[in-house]
This record gives sequence, C-alpha cells and structure tokens, in this order.
Amino acid sequence: MHRAMFLVVLSGSFMSAQVTPYVGVIGGISTLSADAGARASGSGLSLSAYAPQNGRALNIFAGFHLHNYFSVQANYIWNQNDLVLSSTSSSSSTFYQQARTSSQQAAVFDFLIYFRRRASRVRPYLGTGGGVMHLASTATSVLRSNGILALPPASFSGTRPVFRSHVGIDIRLASRLDFRYSFSESLNKNDISQHLSPPAPRRLANFQNLFGFVFRF
Repeated sequence: MHRAMFLVVLSGSFMSAQVTPYVGVIGGISTLSADAGARASGSGLSLSAYAPQNGRALNIFAGFHLHNYFSVQANYIWNQNDLVLSSTSSSSSTFYQQARTSSQQAAVFDFLIYFRRRASRVRPYLGTGGGVMHLASTATSVLRSNGILALPPASFSGTRPVFRSHVGIDIRLASRLDFRYSFSESLNKNDISQHLSPPAPRRLANFQNLFGFVFRF
C-alpha cells in the first residue's frame, strides 16, 4: 500500500512538471589511465607498460528534463589519444617501444540528478549511466627495439560494456541556452593492456574535461 502511494505521488510530480527536451555539444580533453605489467622467471624479469598522451574528446547528447531535479540523457562520445607501448626482458636484453594511435566511440545512456531547481541560473549536477564502447588502435612506428620480441598487432579493436559517471554544472546564458562544464570518468575492460607482453592487470579509465553548450526547446 505504501509503495503504491509512493508511486502515485512520484508519477504525479513528474506529470505536473513540464518535460523539456534539450540537445548539446561539449568538447575538450581526454586523458587515459596508464598501465604496466611484470612477470618473473627463473632467469630474469619481463616488464611492459603503455603511456598515453592527452587527446581530443567530443560528447554529443540529447535528453529530457523530466522534473526540477531529474533528467535522462543519451550520448555519443568520441576521443582520440596517442600511446607508446613498451616491453623489455632482462633475461634476453630485448626491448621495444611502439607508437600507436587509439580512438574510442561510445553510446551511453545517463540519468542526471540536479541540485537546484530548473528555474535556477546555476545548476550543478551528478550523472551516471552505462552503454557500449568500441576501441580501435593502430601502430604508427617502432621507436626503439633490440633483439626479437613479439610486437603488438598492427591494429586491434574491441567492443565492451562501459560504465560512466560525471559531474558538471549548467549555467544559463539565455532563455533557452546554457553553458555546460562536465568532468567524466568512463571505466571498461582494457583492450590495450591485453596486448602488452606480459599483459597488464588494470581496467581502462578515460577521464574527460569538457566544455560546451546546451539548447533547450
């Protein structure tokens, strides 16, 4: 009985609030997490790592403000980063450093909670959601090498589930236009680490600082 009453009150509050659709574009900087692996043997130690560089990021989204404090949002997210993969073995004195490019495309559905009413000029929010991410990486050159080591494939890719959390703020510039800042973290299985020799254990985290605009209809 109490649950039924709660659902009635909740649905009534959503129905009483005007649903407002919106679209937006934000872009900025993407930072990938690094990773490293180690494997000991009777004759020495093998080490591997990859080092990412900051890259470009873009988030195109559309959503609905359902209530003063709740919104839902669908996202297309893209980023590109350069990487350097390296591996060495103390037992054989072999090593390599390989330069690569890496890109990620993701489709994510988010639920946003705002901390101020829709009529407020400044509205901080917290968002979380999930979706699917596709990573593709291509080798560009071998920077250094010595001896015979199995290099990572010239190209590899993977499609994985992804979890995303983000915080941000919407600042009203005009009656239907907002400025948005967002800091997000996406977490998924690491297809880069799997191709190191030896493989590395950590998941892939993608941190994004994004700025742009939101248009409300």
